[in-house]
Amino acid sequence: MKVPFVDLRSQHEEVEDEVRLGLDSVFARTAFVGGPEVTAFENAYAAFVRADHCVGVGNGTDALELAMRAVGVRPGGEVILPANTFIATAEAVSRIGATPVLVDVDEEHLLIDPVAAERAITARTQAIAPVHLFGQSAFVERLTPFADAAGIPIVEDAAQSQGARRLGQPAGSLGHVAATSFYPGKNLGAAGDAGAVTTDDPEVARMVRVLSSHGSERKYVHEVVGMNSRLDTVQAVYLSAKLARLEKWNELRCQAADRYRTLLADVPGVRGPVSADGNEDVWHLYVVRVAERDRVLAALAEAGIGAGIHYPTPVHLTAAYAHLGLPEGSFPVAERTAGEILSLPMHPHLTPEQQEYVTGALAEAVRGS
Repeated sequence: MKVPFVDLRSQHEEVEDEVRLGLDSVFARTAFVGGPEVTAFENAYAAFVRADHCVGVGNGTDALELAMRAVGVRPGGEVILPANTFIATAEAVSRIGATPVLVDVDEEHLLIDPVAAERAITARTQAIAPVHLFGQSAFVERLTPFADAAGIPIVEDAAQSQGARRLGQPAGSLGHVAATSFYPGKNLGAAGDAGAVTTDDPEVARMVRVLSSHGSERKYVHEVVGMNSRLDTVQAVYLSAKLARLEKWNELRCQAADRYRTLLADVPGVRGPVSADGNEDVWHLYVVRVAERDRVLAALAEAGIGAGIHYPTPVHLTAAYAHLGLPEGSFPVAERTAGEILSLPMHPHLTPEQQEYVTGALAEAVRGS
């Protein structure tokens, strides 16, 4: 049996007819930039995350940079973020000319440690960027009191949490502003690169729109130095069709997570994920922890199972961020778990038979440790 890590083909088959109709309209009108399709998606996604505003942009990394710039992150400033995120979170900070200040994560959920984040605040701190990792929501309500007291905005990295909730509130509307990615493999994936910024603050939304359009709100009137990062009309058509199905697809992910939990309950040597109290997770990834992870990963690949690692190297141990001068041992939880984590196949069209095969192969591989 072959079990893919993701199954974008099955998702596409569900939306194909609707997407073709939308694209026929776009191409018939030769309306390739902006237009009603982009506006319709922005309004629908804002409603989905219960935010007042959504601004579509070119990709998730741009979304992070634009969100940070819009709330006042400037060259020379600092942004606090977890050490175990994808490098784009730090990269967005660096592209502004600010410095990423890394902190460790909690042992159970691998989410930013609020105590460590509070200790990392300095006079140069201009934002805190919790990452909603693996389809979970970070504990934003534990960051908010000291962030508000210091006048520091919270910029959510919500790229892996479309539809997740924390204490009943959707990720993407927990902080001052949020950035998300619609990279094809996300819970809400485009047919290429795309992203968005969501916020309740009208001035932040306006500034994101200005910055993403060459610093201009009116043609040839440029307030600031911006960039060109707009949500493509073709991607808006694709995303609208998928957004209408996202709640159903997320529920199917939750059912698959429940099956994994049952199948792995009695497998020694496999530590499964646990939802935090107050979280409604959407299982962008189903991440277990095992010893001899690389050997287990190779065994799964040999069995035709598409597993992965998210992420094998904490940000401070990459060559790109060696200049931060943070040696091995700086963030023990992030570093140790980076060698244990293993992402099993997870998508809405995963079948019980596939999951039984995956967990059986995993148990066999772990027994060989």
